[in-house]
Amino acid sequence: MKKYFFTSESVTEGHPDKVCDLISDSILDECLKQDKYSRVAIETFASKNLINIAGQLTTNAKINVEDIARNVLKEIGYDNEETDIDYRTCKVETNITKQSSDIAMGVDVGGAGDQGIMFGYASDETKELMPFAIAMAHKLAKRLTEVRKNKEIDYLRPDGKTQVTVEYEDDIPKRIDAILISNQHLDTVDLDTMKKDITEKVIYKVIDKKYIDENTKIYVNPTGRFVIGGPLGDTGLTGRKIIVDTYGGYAKHGGGAFSGKDASKVDRSSTYMLRHIAKSVVASEFAKKCELQVSYAIGMKEPLSIFINTFGTNTIPEEEIIERIKERFDLTPNGIIEYLELREPIYTKTTNYGHFGDKDLPWEKVVKL
Repeated sequence: MKKYFFTSESVTEGHPDKVCDLISDSILDECLKQDKYSRVAIETFASKNLINIAGQLTTNAKINVEDIARNVLKEIGYDNEETDIDYRTCKVETNITKQSSDIAMGVDVGGAGDQGIMFGYASDETKELMPFAIAMAHKLAKRLTEVRKNKEIDYLRPDGKTQVTVEYEDDIPKRIDAILISNQHLDTVDLDTMKKDITEKVIYKVIDKKYIDENTKIYVNPTGRFVIGGPLGDTGLTGRKIIVDTYGGYAKHGGGAFSGKDASKVDRSSTYMLRHIAKSVVASEFAKKCELQVSYAIGMKEPLSIFINTFGTNTIPEEEIIERIKERFDLTPNGIIEYLELREPIYTKTTNYGHFGDKDLPWEKVVKL
């Protein structure tokens, strides 16, 4: 019997990197609401009481970037520059230009907006066809935000992280070995109260107790204190949580981030398409696990290569699966955009708690191959 432990992490919407991701995606969505053919590549940086937004915009949309940034901070719940950041008093700086004509030349004719490699993955470990550890970590992070915003645990602040260690036997999740939660809080609460509340109102509310036993270790704020958080505690940057955004390290990653990029950037659109295809392969019972890779060249329409790995779980030859994929799907940038309807303003729905697993997103639907 093969036995091993695997760990994945997630973060709340108030984590500094996710604050930046959400500002970038909010700018993207606002552009797409007014102009579906907007070209957007926006990066956000957060430090202390400062938000710095830079990048490229080619759009007919009329937007107020500063207002978007402040509204994001307000919706997250950041209103105290002494402990994190204040949406009312923070400084917002911008440095935005148009997309390079050299890049536009290739994109205008339907080519990829950059070179690169992208991966997609699916597994039958959960009903969402996601790896178990990252699925649990996301649920915990999402629940932390829920109990903070509905005042069920009213002393929590927006910044937080979760981590789940799963014990596998023969590639099947058997139990959870450790749960780690670190969440920003008001200075008035003691650690014992916080551990009790988070265990009862967060952990036991979202994790099936069949995975928790007397040997499961639960850690809440191991340092004992987490009052200073957000951009005051740590700088934030768009695109720095790429493993949280995808499969928690359980599958490969091509290295390209998602947030702030429109769908002409294959870093985002192709990765979404590969998730859809990998999920369809597993749902069609051609494999229990499926990892796909494609590569693109800037300005070229068709991918340079397609690779599949089913980790020995395939029920038909991998070569046949590849042929079915090529017959069924258009993997050109425009083909992906049209198939998944990626010119719609849907991207703030993806920013937090992973870009995969939400059944309402178009790439999470499956087709029979």
